[in-house]
Amino acid sequence: MLTITQVLFDQIVAHAREDHPDEACGVVAGPAGTGRPERFIPMLNAARSPTFYEFDSQDLLKLYREMDDRDEEPVIIYHSHTATEAYPSRTDISYANEPGAHYVLVSTADSDAAGPFQFRSFRIVEGEVTEEEIKVVEAY
Repeated sequence: MLTITQVLFDQIVAHAREDHPDEACGVVAGPAGTGRPERFIPMLNAARSPTFYEFDSQDLLKLYREMDDRDEEPVIIYHSHTATEAYPSRTDISYANEPGAHYVLVSTADSDAAGPFQFRSFRIVEGEVTEEEIKVVEAY
């Protein structure tokens, strides 16, 4: 289960909406070994595409060095889908290389009449996708 604060939830959704019609992407880092998402880090979609996201390699290297210096790890890796449901694509699955991370997808397409977005979380380990429950809390 992913436990996330309302503030972080809102920040991820706002980033997805701001970058629409392009896919948004980013990371939420947390203290190493805790599994607790704390620090919101919106990233630039280097692909600037409505159907694909890509972290800039230099930005990603800088981020990982910074997390290492702060004794953090990526707890959530998120991105948006602008025209499809919030479910990992084959490309998303092939690029998922953090087995301990929660992969959050936000859909900014109103394709299911359930509202303006979907917010879903998955574990992706060795190509196996498992959806998980999300618990939104005011604070940890």
